[in-house]
Amino acid sequence: MENMEIERKFLVKKIPDNLDTYERIDMIQGYLNTDPVVRVRKENDDYVLTYKGSGLLSHSEYNLPLNKEAFEHLLKKCDGIIISKSRYKIPLKNNLTAELDIFKGDLDSLKLVEVEFDSVEEADNFTPPEWFGEDVTTDGRYHNSYISKYGLLKWRY
Repeated sequence: MENMEIERKFLVKKIPDNLDTYERIDMIQGYLNTDPVVRVRKENDDYVLTYKGSGLLSHSEYNLPLNKEAFEHLLKKCDGIIISKSRYKIPLKNNLTAELDIFKGDLDSLKLVEVEFDSVEEADNFTPPEWFGEDVTTDGRYHNSYISKYGLLKWRY
């Protein structure tokens, strides 16, 4: 399925209270390619192959369902770091949802939050809650595809 994804991404200043009361999705994902982005992901008991077009604030995205066997086969072919994280879906004002990602393993110091929007105008007019930190939407080092290839906060030369 194709859609246009419009999202902003932030560091996290403070983890919200009562995190265990929100919907949680445990994820494992790896990258078959990072330019263009081709990713496989396990979301609880669902499996997805994703192709993402270029762009930071907005980009096209195609999601195709996989079965467990296909996911496991493709995951073995992924390069770089296999990312493991828990995503919490936290309701915000104006029918928006914050997707808080708490990374695991070697990336456990990283916590990011994303919010998806229906339009670029809505994204531009968004005022983040107090618990959000720095806006890193346009900083490619915080994209999961970059992190899988280079790790945390390294510049490409």
